[in-house]
Amino acid sequence: MNINFTLISQAIAFSVFIWFTVRFVWPPLLRAIEERQKTIADGLAAGERGRHELELASQRSSTVLKEAKQQAAEIILQAEKRASEIIEEAKKAAKEESGRIVAGAKAEIEHEVFSAKETLRYQVAELAVAGAAKILRREVDSKVHADLLSAIQEDLK
Repeated sequence: MNINFTLISQAIAFSVFIWFTVRFVWPPLLRAIEERQKTIADGLAAGERGRHELELASQRSSTVLKEAKQQAAEIILQAEKRASEIIEEAKKAAKEESGRIVAGAKAEIEHEVFSAKETLRYQVAELAVAGAAKILRREVDSKVHADLLSAIQEDLK
């Protein structure tokens, strides 16, 4: 065997191997690598967009939270104001009701006093007639008795 022939045949075989690799193997590998690079780049871009959207969502949520807290404070303030108004209205209604109750009680007391006076006058008149009858030791007839009671009642007024 000749060393030159071996070297030349190896060089030719290596050249054919390189040509075959460049022609048939290299393009699919490059396409796969480019697709992989594109997928990675898209993933990184999507991650960046997600991070940016997260920041925007965080800002929006903090704004909404501030507005909600402000609205809650306003609602609480309005509720407290309404509660104090209701309390004042209840106090006013209670005062009016107590005035009506006191007036009704006074009227009832006056009526009871008048009724008690009338009953007392009648009883005093009966006692006076009974006392007079005992003094006279005789019974006064009922017509005279009624006239006497009326007269005594008039005198007591």
